[in-house]
Amino acid sequence: MNDDHFFTRLAEQTDTEHDAGKCAPARLKSTLYSALVMEQTASGPLRSLPATRAAGRSLCVFEHVLRLVPDERVTSMNPCRICHARLLAERFESPPIYWPHCPYVEFKGR
Repeated sequence: MNDDHFFTRLAEQTDTEHDAGKCAPARLKSTLYSALVMEQTASGPLRSLPATRAAGRSLCVFEHVLRLVPDERVTSMNPCRICHARLLAERFESPPIYWPHCPYVEFKGR
């Protein structure tokens, strides 16, 4: 059975009325996001923060400061790995973090 057929059958069997309004917990979203970014980092450097900002993505307060560092290794690292927001978001459903453009803050609002 190919993947498209399998997922189409699975979607047809899902009780959409019963599941309406439900979404994954913020803790799970945070953990998955961290794992995906870590996997991306393992395959090579991330896009630099200045390039990310130039592409139209907003930066969190810590990314905004790091983008000023002239070292490409620093601006291409994943600042979320050392940010306390990641730890809070992975352990609490509604973490006490509020700064704008932090992906972990955005997860708790969805």
